[in-house]
Amino acid sequence: MISVNGKNLEWREGLTVREMLKEMGYNFPMIVVKVNGKVVKRENWDSHIIPDGAVVDAIHLISGG
Repeated sequence: MISVNGKNLEWREGLTVREMLKEMGYNFPMIVVKVNGKVVKRENWDSHIIPDGAVVDAIHLISGG
């Protein structure tokens, strides 16, 4: 099990950041992902494996005035 923004998500071996975002329905163009407190660069989302028990923060950036 992993925690994504405080919600539990079933963990499976090989779960990547991109797969997690898809499963959670997060498709905002400007999003920052942190796994266990460390930022994962967008170019690494397809290869960064999320470990079991991880705490993930998906932060939606909003622009405006």
